[in-house]
Amino acid sequence: MCGIVGYLGRGTAQESLVDGLRRLEYRGYDSAGVAFHEGDEFSLSRETGRVENLANAVRASSSSSSLGIAHTRWATHGAVTVSNTHPHLSQDGKFVLVHNGVIENFGTLKRFLCSKGISFSSETDSEVLCNLIAYHYSELPDDEDRFVDAVRLALPKCRGAYGIAVLCLDYPEVMIGARRGSPLVVGLGDEANFIASDASAFVGRAKEAVFLNDGEIAVLDKGGFRITTLEGQDAQAVTHPLDQILEEVELGDF
Repeated sequence: MCGIVGYLGRGTAQESLVDGLRRLEYRGYDSAGVAFHEGDEFSLSRETGRVENLANAVRASSSSSSLGIAHTRWATHGAVTVSNTHPHLSQDGKFVLVHNGVIENFGTLKRFLCSKGISFSSETDSEVLCNLIAYHYSELPDDEDRFVDAVRLALPKCRGAYGIAVLCLDYPEVMIGARRGSPLVVGLGDEANFIASDASAFVGRAKEAVFLNDGEIAVLDKGGFRITTLEGQDAQAVTHPLDQILEEVELGDF
């Protein structure tokens, strides 16, 4: 299984993301990576092997970004290489994405994108999804919902399971997550908001959690969050206190 952690807050993302990945090591993985929004570009650190290898690389980068996503990968499409390690950038550099699950029709989608002049640097289905979002973004008018609309257009074209966290260079204070068949949870704190595949990634840093249902999209910013459907309708967000979740986990009922 793979692990996802995303951070958007007032402090630096570096420590929270690496610590979140450490908490998800139990899920099993063969490589790990992180991406930070650095203003006019995304900076990526990706390593095969243990999270500690990545932690050393991240410390050396000294990023002060307050927005980032991270991932531990268990190889499904492609070998265990740095190029196949998440996060994945779109060809145009505008999007970066981490993904759990399997996109069953990624070959068909990849051929379509190649016909549009888009090239790929990995063997993964996840890079295809990242570029599919970027393609739809390029076709949309420039307005405040352009980012989430591109995600809404791309996801219904994917057959299979996904849990994703994605960033857009043009939206330096927004993080989007979505799920179908792969768990994803939003964490809400005083100083930061999170997206993760497991609430354990942000225990101690967030106070509440919102578990996404299949077909839902979470749009997070520094002021809060909203949940919508793939069709753009508002969805009800049910918040769970993290201390209650921890108690239920310990009792074996959650």
